[in-house]
Amino acid sequence: MVERTIGTTPPRVMTIAGTDSGGGAGVTADLRAFAACGVHGCVAVTAVTVQNSVSVSAVHTIPPETVAAQIETVATDIGLDAVKTGMLATTAIIEAIVGACDRVGIGSGGRTPFVVDPVAASMGGDPLLADDALDAYRTQLFPRATVITPNLDEVRLLIGLDVHDRKAQYEAARALHALGPKYVLVKGGHLKEDVDVCVDLLFDGETFTEFPGPRFSTGNTHGSGDNMASAIASGLAKGLDARAATAFAKAYLVQAVRWSYPLGAGHGPVSTQWAMPGWWNKIES
Repeated sequence: MVERTIGTTPPRVMTIAGTDSGGGAGVTADLRAFAACGVHGCVAVTAVTVQNSVSVSAVHTIPPETVAAQIETVATDIGLDAVKTGMLATTAIIEAIVGACDRVGIGSGGRTPFVVDPVAASMGGDPLLADDALDAYRTQLFPRATVITPNLDEVRLLIGLDVHDRKAQYEAARALHALGPKYVLVKGGHLKEDVDVCVDLLFDGETFTEFPGPRFSTGNTHGSGDNMASAIASGLAKGLDARAATAFAKAYLVQAVRWSYPLGAGHGPVSTQWAMPGWWNKIES
């Protein structure tokens, strides 16, 4: 008789997001990041995109009740140690997610940490969010979020502030925190002021923490925001606090960008292929 091998169940993390048929972003990127960060990945698909490295040519949304059902059926059987969002597409889907989160204890007032990545457009600028859904982010998702992770383009859409320097990055963090999340991470990847360094800024309403990392000369950063939010959620699922989870995610993303690769005629993806089990014990950021 062949012996049965019994493993230990890792932390369980769900991504609530859309697909990317090119494999660089969306739930595909999230699941790769989860595996690289040592957690078990689950999915609730919000939309199917027709997408390659150059553009998004079509978006087909999933019925809101189906999105909610995916969340609840996993949470009530498998259980979830953290949840992150990506492309949510419409106000109706956001409202369905909020209802499901309330019912199973995700986010503010619940036991499960909730990372909200307010995805509004693809890397190529194609819209991935209905205009009226921005207000749903501000009023329904942010107040229940453990961490929100906007990039500078999303900051402009959400609060109308163009961030061109570090001072404005701090102002943006304050303004976004006033919308209700426990922590705000304003990512600095698009900040032109910094030539050699990329500084992400975490704010908890009182204390600012900067997370600097090297800036690499590459256009192959497709899925970087998805990977960052997924790694933060993975850190939270492992029991890290928000600052430690962000440091964990920053170390992960530095290597993911360092090892990014070209794919197709447009922007290639960041990579998880460098990641070996337990890398977080050995990595040099």
